[in-house]
Amino acid sequence: MTLTQTAAAAPDGASHVPEIIDRKGLGEESLAPQETRIMGSWSYLFAWLGGCVSIGTFTVGSGLVGTLNLLQTFLAIAIGCMVIGVALMINGQAGHKYGIPFMVQARSAFGFAGARLPALVRSVPAIVWFGFQSWIGAGALNLVSETLFGYSNLWAFFVGFQFLQILLSVLGFRGIKWLENIGSVFIIGSLVYMFFSVINKYGDAIATNLVNVEGTWGAPFWGATMLFLGIYSTMMLNVSDYSRELRHGVGPVRQVAIYANSILPATLFMGLIGLMVSGATGQVDPIKVFSSAVDNKFLLVTTLLFIAFAQVTTNVLNNVIPPAYALMDVFKLSFKTSAVLVGLLAFATFPWELVKDESAAGLNLFIQTYSAFLGPIFAILVVDYYVLRRRTLDLDKLYDETGPYAGVNPAALIATVIGVVSALTFSGVSWYASLIPAGLSYYLLMRWLPSARRFAEG
Repeated sequence: MTLTQTAAAAPDGASHVPEIIDRKGLGEESLAPQETRIMGSWSYLFAWLGGCVSIGTFTVGSGLVGTLNLLQTFLAIAIGCMVIGVALMINGQAGHKYGIPFMVQARSAFGFAGARLPALVRSVPAIVWFGFQSWIGAGALNLVSETLFGYSNLWAFFVGFQFLQILLSVLGFRGIKWLENIGSVFIIGSLVYMFFSVINKYGDAIATNLVNVEGTWGAPFWGATMLFLGIYSTMMLNVSDYSRELRHGVGPVRQVAIYANSILPATLFMGLIGLMVSGATGQVDPIKVFSSAVDNKFLLVTTLLFIAFAQVTTNVLNNVIPPAYALMDVFKLSFKTSAVLVGLLAFATFPWELVKDESAAGLNLFIQTYSAFLGPIFAILVVDYYVLRRRTLDLDKLYDETGPYAGVNPAALIATVIGVVSALTFSGVSWYASLIPAGLSYYLLMRWLPSARRFAEG
C-alpha cells in the first residue's frame, strides 16, 4: 500500500494524515509524512560525518586516562561505533520507509500524550550538548581573536556564536545538508592534523603512560564502549528525523556502512586525541590542549577555526532538530520558531561549568544516566515496530489524536521504568543492561495488560 493509499484508508472515509510533502524549501520542516528525499548515500554520509565531531568525545577520551591503554581505547571506540551503526539502521527504518519523524514514530508505542516522555528524554541532552559545544566553539574563536588581535572577550563570542547557530538552524535540512557536506571534509582534515601533531609533540609521554601500560579488558573496557556509544545514543532514538531525508533505494546494509563509517573517524580522532593529550599533560580543556599542541600561529588559527566550525555542524544537525520537532509537536509551533527557542534554551545549561577539569567525571556520569533512559525507549520502539507492527504502520491512526493511539500507553511507561531500574543497577553498562528488560516487558505487557489492548490492536 502506498502512502497515499494509506492516507485514504480512514474508517470514516476521511483521512487524518496531513498532506504528504513532496517538496520543501529552506526552513520548511514539518511533522507530516514526506516523499521529498534530499540526500543520497554520499550526502547522507558526509552529513553524519560533519555532525558527529563532538568535543564531548574528547572529554570522554580524557576520562579514560589511567583505566585503558591506547589499544583498548581504540577497540572500545570501534565496537561502540559498530553497535551505533546497526542500532541507527534498525530504528531508522520507520522514518526511511514512511517519511515520518521520531515524534510520530513514537506515538504507536507511547501514545500521543505518552510520546512526550521520549521527546523530553531526547531533547534535554540535545540542549545540554548544544550549550556545551557552543561554549567550546566560542572559546576557540576567542583564542583566535586573542592570537591575531590581542582582543579577548569569551562571553561576547559565546553570545554571538550562539546567535549565528540559531540563524543557520532556521534554514532547516536543506541548509544543513550543504553546511554538513562542505564542512565535513575540512573538519576531518583538521582532526587528522591534530592527531599527528599530538603524537609528534607528546610521543614519549604517550608511549610511557598509554602504550606501555596494561589497562583492562574487563568491565571498565565494556563500560568505555558504552560511554562512546552513549554520546550517540540520543540519535538512536530520533534517527527517523534524519533517515526520512535519505533517498529510497538505500538498503539496510548500506545504511549500516554509512552510519558506522561516518561516525567512526570523528569519534576515533576526538577520543584518542583526548586520551593522548590528557595522559601526557593532565590537561582536559580541549582549547588549552589545541593551543599547546600547535606551535605555528597560522596552523593554530586554522585548527581553532575548524574546531569552532565543527561545533556548528554538530549542533545544527544533532542538537537542534530533535528538541525543535518536540516543540513543534507539543506546542504546535513552526520549525523556525522552535529552532530559535532551542538556541535560547541552550544558554541556560551553564556550559562554562561543564568544561572545567573537575567536570570530566560528572560529564561521564551524565552520559551514563541519560543513557539509562535512552536504552529502554530504544528497545520499546524496536519491539513495537518489528515485533508487534511487523514493520507496517497505519499513518492515518498515527496522525489521529482521538484514535487508538490517543493518550498514554501504560505498557510503554511501565517497561521504561523497568528498563531504567535495570540500567541504573548496572550503571557502568547502563545502555546495554536496559535493552532486554525493557523490550521483553513491553512485549509481555502489550499482550497481557488490558489497558494497553487498544494500542496493540491499533
